[in-house]
Amino acid sequence: MSDHEETLRKLAVRDDAYVDLLLACKRTSEAAAALDRKAAALVRIGALIALDATPPSYMEAIEAARASGASCDEIAGCLVAVLPTVGVARVVSAAPKVALALGYDVDAALELIDAAAKR
Repeated sequence: MSDHEETLRKLAVRDDAYVDLLLACKRTSEAAAALDRKAAALVRIGALIALDATPPSYMEAIEAARASGASCDEIAGCLVAVLPTVGVARVVSAAPKVALALGYDVDAALELIDAAAKR
C-alpha cells in the first residue's frame, strides 16, 4: 500500500492513534503531509480563509509562512486561489485580516484614499 493510500485510509476511518500522533508531533505531521514548509504554511492560510478565522490565527500562520520563505504576494495570492472555492464573502472577510498580519492596514489606506478624493 502506498503512503497516500495508508494516510487516506487512516483518516477515513478516524484512526485515533494516527490522528493523535499527527496532532502531537509537528515533525511527524509535516512528514506525513509530504509538503515543504512553505507549501504547508500557505495551505494553512487557505484553510483559515475558508474557516473565517480570527485575526490572531492569521498572525501565527502568516508569521510561519514568512519564516518559511513565502512572499507577501504569495500570501495575498492565497485569497485569490481560494476565492472560487470558498466564495466572495469569506475572501472579503479575510482580506483585511491577512493585510493586518502582513503589516498593511486596509481601513487606514481606504480612509486616506477617500480623504484625497474629497479634496
